[in-house]
Amino acid sequence: MAVRASFHQQLIEKLRQLLRSRQFAPGAKFLTEREIADRFETSRPTANKALGSLVSAGLLEIRKGAGTFVRESVLDYDLERLVSFTDKAKASGKKPGTDLIEFRKITAAEAAPGIAERLRVNPEANLFYMERIRLADGAPVIYERRHVVAASCPALTKTDAKGSLYAAWTTKCLLQITGAEETIRAVNATAALAKHLQIRHGTACFQITATGFIKDDQPLWHEETLYRADVYEFRNRIGGLGAAMGRMVGA
Repeated sequence: MAVRASFHQQLIEKLRQLLRSRQFAPGAKFLTEREIADRFETSRPTANKALGSLVSAGLLEIRKGAGTFVRESVLDYDLERLVSFTDKAKASGKKPGTDLIEFRKITAAEAAPGIAERLRVNPEANLFYMERIRLADGAPVIYERRHVVAASCPALTKTDAKGSLYAAWTTKCLLQITGAEETIRAVNATAALAKHLQIRHGTACFQITATGFIKDDQPLWHEETLYRADVYEFRNRIGGLGAAMGRMVGA
């Protein structure tokens, strides 16, 4: 039996939908605590709590003496679930785009060392290799190198690679994406990567190395992706410790 979301969670989702609807542009003043309480027929403490959750999630910001505003300029990376860049950019009020640098079919033997092992394929297996720059309002924010198991999505095309791969995989190739294993670390951009992202050589960035899976824990893709740290924030909600656990770790 599905567990019904609490009213607080429902209210947060309604406010998220309001933000996604673009009724409030980035930088615009958002509803006040009283306006939320009146509009959604709830108490002001509940409205305040929901606003606080959206501030913590990085969707809103409080400006002292002025009110609560829709946050702008920062793209949010969800550490709890896979979200396509296209959807994330649109949700942030930005126009997504892609510069496809390279798209070709290679064998696993031609790929960089370790790729065949990560994708669990033979050296003779065909892979799609692509390099892409993802754009938000025309500005480069992500540089990506990706290898994809061709046998799992043989109909994938260069046109698909210019848009959302998640959309192509799930709607065109009818694949079920079950998750991904990611490693995130801080790096300084090399001269070549800095040129792609239009930043200075040595600028701090986030590097994500990830392998994505479809049903039966079968690898579909492996990627090495560089995110500009000045336009991306990585956010996650971490659960608390129980009393017994707190005593055990000496907290």
